[in-house]
Amino acid sequence: MARLLAAGASARAADERGRSALLAAVQNRHAEVARTLLLAGADVNLKDTDANSPFLLAAATGQADMVRLALAHGADLASTDRYDGTALIAASQHGHVEVVKLLLKAGVAVDHVNDLGWTALLEAVILGDGSTRYEETVQLLLDAGADANLADREGVSPTRHARERGYKTMVKMLMRVRGH
Repeated sequence: MARLLAAGASARAADERGRSALLAAVQNRHAEVARTLLLAGADVNLKDTDANSPFLLAAATGQADMVRLALAHGADLASTDRYDGTALIAASQHGHVEVVKLLLKAGVAVDHVNDLGWTALLEAVILGDGSTRYEETVQLLLDAGADANLADREGVSPTRHARERGYKTMVKMLMRVRGH
């Protein structure tokens, strides 16, 4: 990659679907290639026709080192995917604890609501499997001020979703925050 860039290749070039070399590097988990492209001026926020950006993809796939790099190179904390979900929503959905920590520290909005009517907290409860990593994700979100009373479009709270799924530890966490 360094040789291509030295020979005049653009770090910002994209194909007909808007996929940049940086997006491909993140997708294929080639951290060194991504680092080289970023140092050459690649854009962490450039979206393809599916509204994927290197920053959003790194968060969704749990690539903490790449998220750190993206944050250091101007990642747009308010950027959203095709479902209007933030990087925090995507990371929470998949229980990527380290990425959730990074994004919360960086200041990504904790209660952003996506097109499905879900927040990061709802995604962690509804789409998670109740395992330790999802419990940690829920606790991190609550510690960051996530609204435990913010229900989905049908009026179902995170607590009720957790109870219906048998996630006892999450129910306790959510009830503590709700003051019950």
